[in-house]
Amino acid sequence: MTTQTTLPPQIISGLASGHVIPYFGPGVLDLIPGGSPVPAAPEALAAILTAKVTVPHKIRNRLTAAAQFIENFKHRKTLTTYMREAFAPQVTPSSLHTYFASLPNLPLWVDAWYDDATQNALAGRNDWGQVQGLSQSEHFGTWTGYYDAAGQAVTEADAAGWNMMLYKPIGSSRPAGNFLISDTDYVEVLTEIDIQTPIPAKVQELRTGRHFLFLGCRFNDQLQRTFARQVMKRSSDHHWAVLPGELTRNELRFLEEQNIQHIDMPLEQFVALLTDKALEVHS
Repeated sequence: MTTQTTLPPQIISGLASGHVIPYFGPGVLDLIPGGSPVPAAPEALAAILTAKVTVPHKIRNRLTAAAQFIENFKHRKTLTTYMREAFAPQVTPSSLHTYFASLPNLPLWVDAWYDDATQNALAGRNDWGQVQGLSQSEHFGTWTGYYDAAGQAVTEADAAGWNMMLYKPIGSSRPAGNFLISDTDYVEVLTEIDIQTPIPAKVQELRTGRHFLFLGCRFNDQLQRTFARQVMKRSSDHHWAVLPGELTRNELRFLEEQNIQHIDMPLEQFVALLTDKALEVHS
């Protein structure tokens, strides 16, 4: 496969008009200046958790299973404490975070990892808020939590006044330390996600007719594919994913199934092209 050197023009125009929605995975943390101070991949997070608790060897590298073991044998509060410790450092936003935070017409931003870089990139604005997925182990019967730009808990009705919604589907370290992390957490969500119960109504509204741009995501894990598929449901019929190099069979199948165009280039190169094109549009 030949590595690409240009960007589809629809991405630039769509971001400017608000018709393209960024969807971040943990891989965007590879862009953090000086390196990420928090785990930047599921495998790295699993290693941190299993360094604190002896976990059976066969599940040591399986993040949700290792987290479930800790929850079962050390209590949910212990697991939550370990997660808060792992993501305690505040993350300085990368140029990619800063670019998206500067877009005035961006209605929705999806960030499927636990760090706070996206929130920090938006700190200079007061017209946004975030909605986070909640664990049923800690918030039974409530699927999402809403927080304003200052990090204060608000109601779903308050979100109607936001110009931009940050959606953290698996939770976040800030402001309240909400985490979907264990097998039980995901079983609860996946039981309902096909009928969209855990997906906020505002997210369902904003995604309608829009395209998704996947950055820092891999689709070689069933959970990641399932969340992406359900968040994208009833959106447009064309999307993009920046994924350098050869893809797995499951990734190729998923991209074809969801009509996601594969952009084969390193994320650093994509960011450089994106920001250069943006400057051309505004010059």
